[in-house]
Amino acid sequence: MTEDLKERYESFSESQKRVADYILENDEYAPFLTAAKLAARVGVSESTVVRFAALLGYDGYSEMQAAMVDELQAKLVAPKKYMTNKLKNEPSDVMRKVFVADARNIVDSIHYIDQKVFDMAVELLDSARRIYVVGLRNCAPLAMYLTTYLSMMRPDVSSVTTTDMSEMFEQLSWMDKDDVVVGISFPRYSLRTLKAMDYANSQGGRLICITDSEYSPMNMYSSCNLWAKSDMITMVDSMAAPLSVINALCVALFMKNEENIKHNLERLEQIWDDYMTYDKDALSGREE
Repeated sequence: MTEDLKERYESFSESQKRVADYILENDEYAPFLTAAKLAARVGVSESTVVRFAALLGYDGYSEMQAAMVDELQAKLVAPKKYMTNKLKNEPSDVMRKVFVADARNIVDSIHYIDQKVFDMAVELLDSARRIYVVGLRNCAPLAMYLTTYLSMMRPDVSSVTTTDMSEMFEQLSWMDKDDVVVGISFPRYSLRTLKAMDYANSQGGRLICITDSEYSPMNMYSSCNLWAKSDMITMVDSMAAPLSVINALCVALFMKNEENIKHNLERLEQIWDDYMTYDKDALSGREE
């Protein structure tokens, strides 16, 4: 579709060029906009957008939108250029170089996140009726980690890590404006996570995004975006900085409600002891 727009660009009217310009410059956002929303972003009428789709040979805006999604999906799943040059010259020094790269990602991320946005995220987590954490594929461990610690501090926290679309929407179907959805996605961005955030946004939920930069398509769904650097070495995503962001959120939430959370942790400790969640006998080698 992109090549078709470029080739036919000079034949478009001024309003059609505005639509084409927006699609070409915002190819990671445009596929998720309705005809009405795209028209509002561009400053033209909805009928102009619909006629533009017809001009390109589509049977309606929905068909053009599907073409944009297909093109974006192809882009997102394209193989990454793995950064191996850092290791080729000194393969015996892999451990130190990976540690340094992870540390650099963490330090750089300090400058990525606006303190006011971070504080907003903590307030949202604190005031939410329910919290849903969405993270798929390489982000699933981050989602489970965040869910585990949030669940120790407050009730009604669930992790949405299924890759089945119908099951995902079933898990999110009870959410409303009093709930918070935390979406976690890093390159390659999961289209399923993007669709989950789009659904949550349509239901009026309050959204927090943990992603890699201002260019992430995750940003279009939320005004509370926490950016963490995730530069890779070879095929492995560096999740050290995203994990630090999650740790900071959990610590800040703990400090905000320290007394209540301490009480809950004491209750959990008793439950773990009563039901031998952490088996002291097994660890000590004793037999009953």
